[in-house]
Amino acid sequence: MIKKILVVILVILTSGSYAQEGTSSPYSFYGIGIQKFKGTVENRSMGGLSILTDSIHLNLQNPASYGELRLTTYTIGANYNGLNLDNAQGDDSYKDNASLDYLAIGIPVGRFGFGFGVIPINSVGYDTRSTASNGDESLFTGKGGINRVFVSAGFKVNQNLSVGLDFNYNFGNIENKSILRRSGLQFNTREISNSDLSGVSMSLGVVYKKMITDKLELSTSIVSTPSFKLNSENSLELATIRIRNDGIELVEQRQEIEVEDRNLDLPAEVKIGGGIGQPKKWFIGAEYTYLDAGDFGSRSPAFENSSDNISSVRYENASKFGLGGYYIPNYNSLTSYLNRVVYRAGIRYEETGLNINGQSIDEFGISFGVGLPVGNLFSNVNLGLELGQRGTTSAGLVKEEFFNISLSMSLNDRWFRKIKFN
Repeated sequence: MIKKILVVILVILTSGSYAQEGTSSPYSFYGIGIQKFKGTVENRSMGGLSILTDSIHLNLQNPASYGELRLTTYTIGANYNGLNLDNAQGDDSYKDNASLDYLAIGIPVGRFGFGFGVIPINSVGYDTRSTASNGDESLFTGKGGINRVFVSAGFKVNQNLSVGLDFNYNFGNIENKSILRRSGLQFNTREISNSDLSGVSMSLGVVYKKMITDKLELSTSIVSTPSFKLNSENSLELATIRIRNDGIELVEQRQEIEVEDRNLDLPAEVKIGGGIGQPKKWFIGAEYTYLDAGDFGSRSPAFENSSDNISSVRYENASKFGLGGYYIPNYNSLTSYLNRVVYRAGIRYEETGLNINGQSIDEFGISFGVGLPVGNLFSNVNLGLELGQRGTTSAGLVKEEFFNISLSMSLNDRWFRKIKFN
């Protein structure tokens, strides 16, 4: 009971104070940052697939999965990201960060299941600088992101079909700061653009499974997320500052500039996937995602017109493709622990929809992972490794080579058991 109460308290507390910089990518400068959440560790280790559902794992990408649960499941995931940045001049640098990825709980009640939790969905975290030929230096930093508190429910209609619904509240803050240091001048110019973001969204999910032979099962999945509004309350501050040798900024004069608030259209998204496998033995599947991001715009006129918005940026419709699966030698082996381990692998390719200086920013990743059984009630610890790259060195841009090391715990328990008397 103590474990149950702690999990619930953690979800509630985290939902109210969940703010972290989960990226070091300079591409998080644009829009509302880099997409942070790409599924649970189990999903990410298989190329990001959201097709698979079962009775002991949470699939936070498809609400229909809650209809499949048979045990109360709580999960927490964390990630360590290493990032190497390279440009056309051969300059490179290394950055890293660690963050909590998600915290959630799912509870089955017969053919019905529900859950709730918190997820960071987008992240901003960059620190770059540029020097002009006359010696002037520009410093750019950004932090923040968007978090999501969600309530999900799923229902198992029959042996083959499950449906589900997510209701999400999205919130967060993003700050972009630029400092211009002019050669030979005592004072510097600082500009801070701040956006408080909030809005609701929903997702609909369907999972259909059918045994097509005595051993082979066909699995298909559809998740649809309509477009929703995200409100951005914006502010802009201009200041004259001095920077001490230890980096402390001393403000000589500041001025608040009034800027209008905006409503952003969160792009509509559709995921379609399918695969085949032998239950509790192996699976291979593929998934395609389409994101209608062509009409996405800047969250703030201050950011749009600020001195640090130096690139020509536009948004295009985005798409993703993932391929992956798992293998279990013998899930109920009594003699070999390694035979009960889940081995996962996958690849993914993503057109992010971000276009800078005429260059589309694309992303590729290859992933591996294992699910390690612990305890006596199907609980497991999941480890994942992903290697990939994002962007290009063309048109004055930066190519990122990254790796992600992910860790999650998926813990199971029995709730709402009927008490029987003899």
